[in-house]
Amino acid sequence: MHRHAIVILCAVTILSLGAAGENFVIEPVHVTSGTILTFHLQTRLHPNSGNLPDVLPSGTILRVKVLARLDSSTDRDGAEFRGIVVTPIVSGAEVIVHSDAEVRGILALLRSKSHPDRFRYDLLITRLTDHGKSYSLTASLNTSFFEGGSQPATTAAPGGK
Repeated sequence: MHRHAIVILCAVTILSLGAAGENFVIEPVHVTSGTILTFHLQTRLHPNSGNLPDVLPSGTILRVKVLARLDSSTDRDGAEFRGIVVTPIVSGAEVIVHSDAEVRGILALLRSKSHPDRFRYDLLITRLTDHGKSYSLTASLNTSFFEGGSQPATTAAPGGK
């Protein structure tokens, strides 16, 4: 009887050790000043409007040079960043977004069911200003908000990814 009590005590101890909480490690974002990143247009506020950026389809590529360092280990969720479009977006013979357009965005910590750590950092463009006209939009480093981690933002040499 005494032997069974010891076996049960050992089993309970071993099982309780396996019940420790999960340890989440969120992949950090490190971007140096001058890095060129590829963003994917996610949404448009008015897809039926006459504003040229509003008629761009989801998935349109925006190549952006980030103007200042961004680091998720020191910058908080919601930290703002600025950049400049380096490659114009052209439709037929018409330039929709010029190569010197300014973008503004944020560092965002997103919750994701499909991501292994349940959370991920992403850079989101929220505003584009081209030749004095300002447009609200959402563009992400990932091809989709639902596909977490498809293109992580890491340190890259200026002028490339």
